[in-house]
Amino acid sequence: MTSGDAPVTGGPRAGRAASAAGGRPAPPAADSGTPDPVTPDPVADAVADAVADAVERAWREHWSPVLGLLIGQFGRPDLAEDGLADAFVAAARRWPEDGVPSSPGAWLLTAGRRRVLDRLRAEAVHRRKEPLMVVDERTRALAAGTTDPGAHVSDDRLRLVFACCHPTLAPEARIALTLRFVAGLATPEIARLLLVQESTMAARLTRAKKRLAASGIPFATPPPERLDERLDVVATVLYLVFTAAYHPTDEPDPLRTALGDEAIRLVRVLDALLPGRPVVRALLALLLLQHSRRDARLDDAGALVLLPDQDRGRWHAGEIAEGVAVLRSVPPGTGQAEEYRLQALVAAEHATAPTADATRWDVVADLYAELEALTGSPVVRLARAVAVAEAAGPEAGLALLDGLDAALPTHHRVPSVRGELLARAGRPAEAAASFRAALALVHNPVERRHLEGRLAASGR
Repeated sequence: MTSGDAPVTGGPRAGRAASAAGGRPAPPAADSGTPDPVTPDPVADAVADAVADAVERAWREHWSPVLGLLIGQFGRPDLAEDGLADAFVAAARRWPEDGVPSSPGAWLLTAGRRRVLDRLRAEAVHRRKEPLMVVDERTRALAAGTTDPGAHVSDDRLRLVFACCHPTLAPEARIALTLRFVAGLATPEIARLLLVQESTMAARLTRAKKRLAASGIPFATPPPERLDERLDVVATVLYLVFTAAYHPTDEPDPLRTALGDEAIRLVRVLDALLPGRPVVRALLALLLLQHSRRDARLDDAGALVLLPDQDRGRWHAGEIAEGVAVLRSVPPGTGQAEEYRLQALVAAEHATAPTADATRWDVVADLYAELEALTGSPVVRLARAVAVAEAAGPEAGLALLDGLDAALPTHHRVPSVRGELLARAGRPAEAAASFRAALALVHNPVERRHLEGRLAASGR
């Protein structure tokens, strides 16, 4: 149990069905034809592997920028998602026969455009509101058109973040759309990150897409002088992308460090684009300090290692030093920048303590008290309860958990923390009941195994 392990806060199918199910589809397996059942062909196998790697690499590198171009050109996020997913299916089918194109991104953009145009044409003809020749002429004009998403933002993925964060949309919708389009998160995962029901999140995403399609909102990067208007929401999105790297999922691996790497990279790009902004500097410090512990979070068997038990020799000292230096450049403030600064100060207390026993838990508890007063967040209250328990004993921590079950009804860490504190307080039967409650809510298999171990250790 620890208050410092994370920020406070696809499957094999592809195409339209996977996109509708809630997130970026996994890259489809390359179609290498029917294998010879008698004589293996090493050359053909090598070609198939190379193509599969090319599709996987294209999926990682080109999904977000191509999706951004399609949305910017057609203003239909729903069709853009479906069209690009279909383009990847086509790539998996065609590239084994035709070879991997010299510019996979351009190939996918062209294929995605064709599929979006096919859908637009089918929609218009189905409505029978326009003659076919008019539909064809308009779709050809769309295909010839280009939309510059903002050359002043050099990074394609950051352009898409700014485009998703249009101020006409509600803040919750901006965040959800960006997590969907930029990070490729599925609807259930976005719902868990934002602490809402999955059905609520699905409806929110659907409404946001329909609003974009119906209102003519320009889905593009704002001009340089208006970037700051979207900065707080952009920072929130990048914070949540990073949080998703360590957030429980249904997948076997609880850590997606590549997603954390990408979030930090985007924050660095943002810091260079808009230098000296406290919200960006504080966020960069926080993410560097949290990410520095990535190699110590799991043991060799893949089991979770809580912060007090982590091998501090595996922490990245260079990132800790940089995070602390960046944090020193951020003055006390208000609002979102202060929220990130306080979280970074907590992370710095953990990262700079030479041993777990040397952690200044009274300081951590006071920082969380400030953060709770600023945000009113029940997640902050949960982290504060852990810190208070370390500083003043388990009963003091338990008192702070009152009311959190109602505030965080689907959050397994509330009963998990309660179980740990009850065990420390010498109340094993109650601790076991809390661990069972946590097991009923947990999604990630690795965290489930950890909780099962804690339940067994309670002797009940």
